[in-house]
Amino acid sequence: MTYLSAVIVEPEVKATAAVIWLHGLGSNGHDFEAILPELQLPADSPVRFIFPHSPSIPVTINGGMVMPAWYDILEMGAGRKLNIDQLVASAEQVTQLVDREIDSGIASERVILAGFSQGGAVAYHAALTYPQTLGGLLVLSTYFPTADDIVVAEANKNLCVDVMHGSYDPVVLPAMGKAAVDSLQQLGFQPTWREYPMEHQVCYEQIKDIANWFKQQLNI
Repeated sequence: MTYLSAVIVEPEVKATAAVIWLHGLGSNGHDFEAILPELQLPADSPVRFIFPHSPSIPVTINGGMVMPAWYDILEMGAGRKLNIDQLVASAEQVTQLVDREIDSGIASERVILAGFSQGGAVAYHAALTYPQTLGGLLVLSTYFPTADDIVVAEANKNLCVDVMHGSYDPVVLPAMGKAAVDSLQQLGFQPTWREYPMEHQVCYEQIKDIANWFKQQLNI
């Protein structure tokens, strides 16, 4: 099987947990790799971090320019239009990475999916449709395009979902993040909403919250 290429950061001890973290439009797996030192996780944390690279495809909103993207965006704005088939295909590629971690001996309950912007939209679909119980879903500055049609896997109906967003985000409006939370609640989830005084980015306060959330979900 051909897997998505990825930056893989191994722990200093044997890995017993994994975080698969998806980047946003136009970026790559190195983007969030740079945040790892800022998380200040314990040196003996048994967590393997996997930062996949998306394929490069033409993106309509950028004049058809070929760039790293999990799916094509046809139109921006709160009601943005996108290629759902490509999003779902990307989610399936991500779940193959989850399968690989489980096959390596890591329990599904100790695999977390995370994603920023486009990556978060894919992470929503991948995590909520995965047939084995996962350790959590962290979504940053994103939205939930497949909310109306998704069939949530029975194993993940009680998944812990943490939603983080910037109050001044001009790219993915805060209302889109809050709409995702509303959709999650309608699906029976109890997501956490965290808002930060920032635009389409990450901030120091948020990084501290991410680190604490990882520690809590993975008991490290």
